[in-house]
Amino acid sequence: MTFKTTFVAMAALVSLAGPLAAQERTLQLGHLANEDNSWHQASVRFAEEVERLTDGRIAVEVFPNESLGKEIDLINGMQLGTVDMTITGESLQNWAPMAALLAVPYAYGSLEQMDEVASGETGDRIEAQIVERAQIRPLAYFARGPRELTSNRPIERPEDLDGLRMRVPNVPLFVDVWSALGAQPTPMAFSEVFTSLQNGTIDAQENPLALIRSASFAEVQSHVNLTDHVRSWIYLAIAEQTWNQLSEEDQAAIGEAARIAQDYERELFLESLEADRAYLEEQGMTFVEVDNAAFADAAREAVLSNVGDEIRPVVEALFAERAD
Repeated sequence: MTFKTTFVAMAALVSLAGPLAAQERTLQLGHLANEDNSWHQASVRFAEEVERLTDGRIAVEVFPNESLGKEIDLINGMQLGTVDMTITGESLQNWAPMAALLAVPYAYGSLEQMDEVASGETGDRIEAQIVERAQIRPLAYFARGPRELTSNRPIERPEDLDGLRMRVPNVPLFVDVWSALGAQPTPMAFSEVFTSLQNGTIDAQENPLALIRSASFAEVQSHVNLTDHVRSWIYLAIAEQTWNQLSEEDQAAIGEAARIAQDYERELFLESLEADRAYLEEQGMTFVEVDNAAFADAAREAVLSNVGDEIRPVVEALFAERAD
């Protein structure tokens, strides 16, 4: 075989392999949850499905525990083109104001109502704004456990909060809402909460059941009051720059993998809620049903005065729907 013949043959092989090789890539997905969290397990499932649906052309490497960076760093990296994917939520309101709807106190009276918003027209508007203004594309959403109030006495109505010293995150909306409800909210780093409950500096705190469990609050709190005061969701998202580099076929495959991961995460999420409640009850905590409608009504004005003009009409409608 002459040199010329060999060269032509090799060129033909490269030409055949070119389009396939151009689609081979590895996507990096970083997030803040640990390996036991349903978000991480759903991310691993997503990676498996992407590999299956693209016949191995695309791999997804999952980095839990902020090992690829903190949430805001990952968002910035996605906008710069140095990070492909993350799991993020209301932090996106720094770019897209409608993302604040992901976690508005008392906006959603049930998981079903939250699902209707997240998967409906309002959810579409939120996602479109995130794509346009943050250059990040939501692919699927995962529910977060509702935030509940722990204390050393039952809290059934807003009046029962009178004088209750409670820790809240350093978020003005949270401070104003709990003040309106009659409590004495104190912003505090999460790392200080257990000791402060132990020594009596504060009387109560609020967090999802999973965090109440992992932080061992059952050792210093006797009651879980089912206030469900914040129901929220979070997105599995891809950088728009990365998305636009994919073929339509691979975009479709990644979209399908994300839908499978969303359904899988929901199964894990519901199982974890049951398991966390059972564990906390075994540890001696009493679960208290509360008058959620009374709490929502008392919190309404504080919530509306804290949300931005762009989302206020939506929040007003959500409160009206709760009242019906």
